[in-house]
Amino acid sequence: MNLQSDDFELFGLPRRFAQDRARIDARWKELQREAHPDRFAGQGPAAQRVAMQWSVRINEAYQRLKDPLKRAAYLCEIRGAPIEAESNTAMPAEFLMEQMAWREALEEARGEEELDMLNASLARAREEALHRIEELLDAKDDAKSAAGQVRALMFIERFGHDIEARLEQLGQ
Repeated sequence: MNLQSDDFELFGLPRRFAQDRARIDARWKELQREAHPDRFAGQGPAAQRVAMQWSVRINEAYQRLKDPLKRAAYLCEIRGAPIEAESNTAMPAEFLMEQMAWREALEEARGEEELDMLNASLARAREEALHRIEELLDAKDDAKSAAGQVRALMFIERFGHDIEARLEQLGQ
């Protein structure tokens, strides 16, 4: 194992967005077994420290690879199109209009049924965004355009949390 490897190399996965989650999980378990500090107990503290570094590196890679949003952002970055969500908030006008409509619907929602319908709409938008990201990264190798879709997906994910918070308020 090489600490300088990117997450995909480390996990022995192709450098693409579409991944098999079960394969990621299985490889994580294998790597954790290989690098577990207890396996190096007889080799002294230095070997255990190195094993601990590997364990941390494996966990960081796993967190990025298992989450589609983090994986997409990571792929964009290693392909030269960082997300820059804090400084680049440009979105297509159509998406901005949809955001406004969602915000309005959330403010006006008075019951669980309305929030569930909004959540379903958001879930469809999430699936569409993931599909577009896969197409842009894997089929078209267009990381710059994919970065814009990742920023949209980031909004969708945050808005999903807002809906969950509202559902919790109603449940109290």
